[in-house]
Amino acid sequence: MLIVAGWSLNNARPRVWDKNYPKYYLPNLQAIMVSYADFHQKPARRHKAMEQGLHEALGVPKDVKIFLDNGAFHFISRDGEVPRKDYEEFIRNAEPDWYPIPQDYIPIPKMSVEEQRKCFKLTMQVNRKYDYDGYTPVIHVGQFLEKYSSAIKKHEKISLKKQIALGGIVPNLLRASKALPHEKVIKDLQHVRKEFSDKEVHVFGIGGTATLHIAALLKIDSVDSSGWRARAARGIVQLLGRGDRSVADLGKWKGRKPSPLEWEELAECQCPACQANGLDGLKADKIEGFCNRATHNLWILLEEARLIKHHLNAGTYVGWYEQHLENSTYKRLIQQVVQISMLDFKEP
Repeated sequence: MLIVAGWSLNNARPRVWDKNYPKYYLPNLQAIMVSYADFHQKPARRHKAMEQGLHEALGVPKDVKIFLDNGAFHFISRDGEVPRKDYEEFIRNAEPDWYPIPQDYIPIPKMSVEEQRKCFKLTMQVNRKYDYDGYTPVIHVGQFLEKYSSAIKKHEKISLKKQIALGGIVPNLLRASKALPHEKVIKDLQHVRKEFSDKEVHVFGIGGTATLHIAALLKIDSVDSSGWRARAARGIVQLLGRGDRSVADLGKWKGRKPSPLEWEELAECQCPACQANGLDGLKADKIEGFCNRATHNLWILLEEARLIKHHLNAGTYVGWYEQHLENSTYKRLIQQVVQISMLDFKEP
């Protein structure tokens, strides 16, 4: 399963793909995701990316894939839409390795049925319009997921696409107003994996240490997350198999502090930032502390994914995860996925 690290033009650090910054360099990183909305707001950066190509413009090596998010949520939240001609031009010239249709209409849980139906219809209109080239069709979890599946499979060209993207999960996992039960989200993921067994499935926004397990068990091909950066900005770090821990007092952000044993674990962390700067680096404020915590958090995600893959391949996953994962809502869901799916714990 590919971990796609969300990245922002608004704060270009840490450059976790760059060997010239060894205390932040993560050699196991294989992909990052950038948002078209960032480029739209920065015309000079947009022009540079189209002139040089995304990899050269961002200084990202060719062996690290660049996924492009269409920025639909950003534009819609500001009463606008993604400028499609500009997006098409950017795709042609900047050449991202993966990109979705230019606009999808994300159903928010508190929307009425009719509002969600409208999101479905509008998103499918765009899917049909961009049935050519490498545009990845987008569908959403919720009560219209089966209609999405039927519409995609019936379409002569879209049905032949090699990949599909699933969105709308984040507000439900974060318990937004009228959010779907977590069990329903799991069923939707299972549905998509079954219905599109011939496609590479990308899921937007579920790259957490616990949700990685669910995605891996359901054989999702790739997931993205910007949480490693958001947590770092709030003074929060992640631990393998556990939730968030607050290590830096940044004022308004509060959270659970590490236990004495967890502080010991952090002191022994093998990520490059911790090896270079130790606990003081994690506790630091300003940009230095952010970079250290962000690097640590992304290293944890990559390491968690590595451990999951190892135990799935070795056939030892069931016994391992029960000891490895801290009791949580997601652990209960993982138990359900294991029991219901009756998976052969081997990578395909």
